[in-house]
Amino acid sequence: MIKICTGMALAAGLGTRMRPLTNDRPKALVEVDGRTLLDYALDRMARSGVQRAVVNIHHFAERMEAHLAARTGDPEIIISDERDEVLETGGGVVKALPLLGEAPVFITNIDALWFDRGEAELDRLRAAWDPDRMDVLLLLAPLEQTLGFDGPGDFFLGEDGRVSWRGDADRAPFAYAGTQIHNPAIMAGRPEARFSMVEVWKELVPAGRVHGVVMDSFWMHVGDPGARDEAEARIRA
Repeated sequence: MIKICTGMALAAGLGTRMRPLTNDRPKALVEVDGRTLLDYALDRMARSGVQRAVVNIHHFAERMEAHLAARTGDPEIIISDERDEVLETGGGVVKALPLLGEAPVFITNIDALWFDRGEAELDRLRAAWDPDRMDVLLLLAPLEQTLGFDGPGDFFLGEDGRVSWRGDADRAPFAYAGTQIHNPAIMAGRPEARFSMVEVWKELVPAGRVHGVVMDSFWMHVGDPGARDEAEARIRA
């Protein structure tokens, strides 16, 4: 199994769907059962060997800096400052490229929450990573094992591990669970501008360079106050 020493937590979003909980804080600092979404994400990466984590900041940037400065233990935190302009998922990664390095990295959305059943999901991703066949390896959640996700699904998964888009189908069995292993080289030469990582996947999926791993754990998408309350109730139960 390869070692992945660097990760990135995408934490610069405005959190408009999370209002009013984000009236005085970024979504990354919204708490679920007494811990922030950001800390869940960073601690999860630390448990799987990540030693340094890039965190992009924009909304309530000073409060984010103070929270991160108060953390102790792994991973070491490196801030990618987007307070002048939020760049979305793709642009945020491009801006952070000098901080991420050239080796594969974990990238996670901070509103993706789960508790590992058995082997850590990030370790399962690492075990499946094959740089000869992949540029992106997505963690996928079966729709029946999700909370806070009401879409028709994102992907189908082939027997060879390659993903394909839902396309015109009414429903696909898997949702993107907000976490991936990512080859930074695929972002080289792209503009430091606002764009979604989905645009990059749309280029790579037809070439067979995007693969998936189905998670064993129950996945919670904590994207709004209702989902946050449901997630907290599930944890406490």
